[in-house]
Amino acid sequence: MLEIAGIDHIVLRTSMLKEMLNFYCDVLGCRVERETSEELGLIQLRAGTALIDLVTVDGKLGRMGGGAPTEKNNNLDHFCLQLKPISEEAIQRHLKLHDIETDGFDKRYGAQGFGQSIYIQDPEGNTVELRSQL
Repeated sequence: MLEIAGIDHIVLRTSMLKEMLNFYCDVLGCRVERETSEELGLIQLRAGTALIDLVTVDGKLGRMGGGAPTEKNNNLDHFCLQLKPISEEAIQRHLKLHDIETDGFDKRYGAQGFGQSIYIQDPEGNTVELRSQL
């Protein structure tokens, strides 16, 4: 059984990086925790114990998500759930038991630092990242 400890991070796609940084940092009080290369197009903001990732739609990561957000095209790329301690093998067994397909674990950066995580899809096709740090 998986137990959720909290939300690790959400990923928002943007074509208005300056305005998004102003809103989340200057208005809401987040701070820039980590920036990647401009080519990759990712800025990670600290929001309490979680992160808000801003991904530019014209960067490498943003291009993988399709066009720029509009009123009809969402800008949420995925969200990540932090699980209570559980092994990768136990997570994979649990997902297989529920007929959830996966591509396996990979090392990624989240609110708790680098760790192994796995992507799955919910019934509506939303991407959910699961991570647990033992």
